[in-house]
Amino acid sequence: MIARVLWVAFILVLTATTAGFQLDRQSRYVPTIASSVPEPFKAFAQYHATTDALLAEQDTLALQEARELVARRPMPAEHLRLLSIAEYRAEEPESSVYSIQLAARRGWRDRPTQRTMLELALTAGDEPEAARRYAALFVRRSEEEGELRRLAENLFGPDREDARSTFAEIVSGAERWHRIYLRKAPAVFSTEVLLDITQRAQASGARFDCKLAEQSVKRVSQGDADFGKAYAEALGCL
Repeated sequence: MIARVLWVAFILVLTATTAGFQLDRQSRYVPTIASSVPEPFKAFAQYHATTDALLAEQDTLALQEARELVARRPMPAEHLRLLSIAEYRAEEPESSVYSIQLAARRGWRDRPTQRTMLELALTAGDEPEAARRYAALFVRRSEEEGELRRLAENLFGPDREDARSTFAEIVSGAERWHRIYLRKAPAVFSTEVLLDITQRAQASGARFDCKLAEQSVKRVSQGDADFGKAYAEALGCL
């Protein structure tokens, strides 16, 4: 009799647990049911609780929810980024900077994290680090050219020697970078920056495939034939 009662209790607990986890997983795609997820089972639902508190500008609650989110699911970089925002709003700047640094290490290609780190690095005067963060955005297929262009205008200005050198070294470091660079660089860099970084990359050891470079050179030549020739020469294809 006792064994039967225990068995029935076990089945009920298992059913309730399964239902809780399933409801939480469903909340990932249906945010409106997040508030219905029982507390012990909140994982995906906790993300929505955090973002809702941030959007409502409930700073104290947002910090509490963000800390709970990271405690339950510490690995996603996005969760640490939300914690950083909550800490900043709660006037905990040192904790906020630490959290965004952790997020950057865990999610190298997480777009908002890399943008934040780029801006922090520039504010701190660390041009090489800012250039590395720009590189993480540059290789993203979905990154908009307009945004890359805006960031480049500030990052690779005339007085940004270290930023230009660091980015050129990254470009020269691996062949997979060459194809990406040839496709994107003419669209996001000014003519002066494009020529300078290309020359630096070649000086650092980059050997561009001239057949692949044809379209890139053609693109810049349409606006300025003389510059197209200078660009081809910088690529080592003239």
